[in-house]
This record gives sequence, structure tokens and C-alpha cells, in this order.
Amino acid sequence: MPELPDKPLNREPAIQDLIASFITPVKEGYDRNHGMLPELDGRSHRVKVEGAVRKVLELSILDLQNDFEQHDVVCALQCAGNRRHTMRVKIKEVQGIDWMDAAVMNCKWTGPKLKDVLERAGVSLDQNAEAHVAFACNATLCQEDTWYGASIPLSRALRDDADVLLALKMNDEPLTKEHGFPVRIVTPGIAGARAVKWLDCITVQTQESTNFYQQHDYKVLPPEATDAESASKFWGVTPAVQEMPVNSTISNVEEGGTLERDAHGFVTISGYALPSGDDGPVVKVEVSSDGGESWVQAELLHGEGEAGSTRTFYSRATDAAGNTQPQRSQWNLRGVCYNGYGEAADVTIK
Repeated sequence: MPELPDKPLNREPAIQDLIASFITPVKEGYDRNHGMLPELDGRSHRVKVEGAVRKVLELSILDLQNDFEQHDVVCALQCAGNRRHTMRVKIKEVQGIDWMDAAVMNCKWTGPKLKDVLERAGVSLDQNAEAHVAFACNATLCQEDTWYGASIPLSRALRDDADVLLALKMNDEPLTKEHGFPVRIVTPGIAGARAVKWLDCITVQTQESTNFYQQHDYKVLPPEATDAESASKFWGVTPAVQEMPVNSTISNVEEGGTLERDAHGFVTISGYALPSGDDGPVVKVEVSSDGGESWVQAELLHGEGEAGSTRTFYSRATDAAGNTQPQRSQWNLRGVCYNGYGEAADVTIK
């Protein structure tokens, strides 16, 4: 296992700061890293496109900017471990960083589509179920590997409406070092673990990425995998997380917090909601204040006699494909893809 000189940067903003604007400011975007941040020169950086292609490409940042149509895509990137804390405290202990609810960011990304780059190289592989496009960053050591890599199905990469980008800008500004300068992959609807930063290689191949983080992490292991030993037999047969599940959270009040009525006697619940994969948009968010017995949309109105009482608020989102959050999602050892109801418990109403 590689030894790192320091701890990787991993942070999330305060949830109230995250939901303060629809577009997440660059400084409020979460950071998830398995190694140290590399110092790269955008002028000399190259992205190699290889594997099952008719023409190997080596593209500079200027090539990516000038030789391909530029697209703007507004989408959320979400860490697969987002809301891990809730699984940990509401179900049972899991492995991994104790992410709260803010390991997600909704940003405007700009760059050429992966589809256009692959078409320029000429894919020479059928779009079968096993075919993948692998992404790699070889610029920095990782905690569990000597490089960072991930892959997505080739069929997804070649879909024009999938909007997979080689992002050069974030919110109309060049990427920062923390978010992958000079170029990263952006994979709408797919776990952020596949959105490789500091991208230097794209490979069309007949199988998934062989990187540790595709093969031995970011998988929803079955409940019987309860520790490293029992999990060992499941890593090779459990699919890697690709699409993230429908999700929502309550973000303007914490467990044990207080909500005050407005001048009209209303209590406002706010947060964010995300569809499953590319099954968006979210078409409905409901809120419950009685343990899920009844649900209302948008706002809750309480009677005067309830002032000072404590309640648990839930939220649940439904997307255009009809996917709806469960009350609790399946426990798994790595605590990934948690999408139980958004929850704020023991809230005092004033």
C-alpha cells in the first residue's frame, strides 16, 4: 500500500451553506480525495485516448478547448458515501469517512462531450454490456493504489444525452486544483467516484477499470458482508456503483433543533432532492411530520396548540421514472448509496 506524506483533503460544507444557492459556489463544493493534490501545468498537460480505438489521440488542453464543440451542463456530482453518517447512526456501524448530507455539489460544467472525443478516436468495440470507458489519473499516489481510476459503461459514454464531459470549467471559471485542474470527467447521475479528476488517460476496453477503487470500494455489498474478512468473497461479484439512487434531505434544521413559525403560522422545511441516475427530474418532494403516516408537499401548517412540541420531519423525493426514496435503505459495510428518507428528528416548533 502506498505511503502518503499527509492526509488527503476530504471535506464538505455546512449544509446550510450548500443549499443557500441552486448553483454550488466553487468554494462550497465538497472535496473527496484518495491521495494528495497534484501540481499540474495546464500548458503541457495531455490526455491520451487509447485502447479499442482506430486512432490513438494525445490531446492538449488547447485541443480540448478549440477542436471540439464546448457544452455547458448543469448537474450534481455526489459522493457515493454521501449521508453515510445517517446509515451509521440510524442502522449500524459502517466503514468509511463520516460524511453528513453535504457531499454533493450542483455546478455548471463546461467542456467537450466524451462522446465527441471518442468519435474522433473511432471506437472499434461493440457496445456490449461488458465494454467500458476507463479514466485514469497517474499524477498522484493513492492510499490503496499507485494511481486513481474508474470506468463507466461504453454505452453510457456514447449516448449524446448522457452529457458526460471532459470538464475544463466549473461555474464559468477554469477548474481549481481541488476540483481537478486542468481537466476532469463529469458523469451526470453517476457516483462522483467515477468523475476522475486530473484526467490524463481514457481507455476504451472490454472490462471495467482494474483500479482498486472500482474493484474493492464503492460497491453496495450484501448485508452478510459485515467485516473485511466476510466481505472478501463479495468484492469480485458485486457490481460497482454507477447510478446513484433518488435522494433528498432536510437541510434547514438539524436533529434537536428549533423551527419558528412565520407571520402566517407556517413552518418551512427546505433541503435538496436528486433523481435516480438520469431518471430526472425530481417531480415531487413530500414532507411528513408524523412519522410517515401522512405526507404533504412544499409546506407544513401546524395548529396553534402544537407550539413547543417536538416532532420528527421526513422528506421523500420521487423522480420522473417513479423511483421514490425508502424509509431506510439497505445497510452495507461501506455505507454507500444511502437514500433513506431525509430526516430531522426531535425538532421543537415555536
